[in-house]
Amino acid sequence: MRPESLWSTRRSALALALAVALIPAAAVAAPKVELWERWTAHDPAASQRIDHGAWGRFLRAYLSEDEAGVTRVDYAAVSPADRAPLGRYIDRLAGVPISRYSRPEQLAYWINLYNALTVKLVLDHYPVDSILDLSISPGWFSFGPWGKKLIAVEGEELSLDDIEHRILRPIWRDPRIHYAVNCAAVGCPNLRMTAFTADNADDLLTRGAREYVNHERGARFVDGRLIVSSIYEWFQEDFGDSEAGVIAHLRDYAEGALAERLARATFIAGDEYDWALNDARAR
Repeated sequence: MRPESLWSTRRSALALALAVALIPAAAVAAPKVELWERWTAHDPAASQRIDHGAWGRFLRAYLSEDEAGVTRVDYAAVSPADRAPLGRYIDRLAGVPISRYSRPEQLAYWINLYNALTVKLVLDHYPVDSILDLSISPGWFSFGPWGKKLIAVEGEELSLDDIEHRILRPIWRDPRIHYAVNCAAVGCPNLRMTAFTADNADDLLTRGAREYVNHERGARFVDGRLIVSSIYEWFQEDFGDSEAGVIAHLRDYAEGALAERLARATFIAGDEYDWALNDARAR
């Protein structure tokens, strides 16, 4: 998950400061939902399942949660023996005729593919301090890896942007999608420790929302002022399309003291995001 813009990012990488300063404010905008119609095809009666076991095994081997509740990947420890199965898993997903599957299978497929591609990208360029260092997207003012075509599915070349903003967001119209796709940054909602499946996706989406909202990365009060993740600014259209809508969304998942304070909140004072790599070696 990422913004098309770094203009509102308060902790953007120093290396990008000059490039961002040169972008006209009017040209900066968060990625909008733009449905790619051909991916709406599905078979409600389909019963076939997709095996995500290889991705689950990778996550169990290299993902852990730090003392602050942030899941981190031990990129430096990923062995050549485990890189190969990850690559084969992604290649196998590329060969799946996903348009012939049911909606629940498709949801798990696209989330897992997005996350596996992101991890592979980091591994291919490691060591890096931030995914923003992977400046491989096409275009003069582009940054990061999100615009680069990385994989072909059913004969169509796809980027991470395509998967998130042209398939997942417009087809499912579920704000919880933002808690599932992971951009390899500390500020992002956690990469789940298990692969998504048709059976567990709804539960994982809700758990992801609840955990992130109640973590300081999602929402917190500083001197009585509500500070939220920049995700809620970049993608406000998915969260009620207003500050009031964002606050209402946060209230749906907040617990304890946070819930009590949100009940009285009427505006958002600011937003933050940490682009540091979710690297287990950099805790």
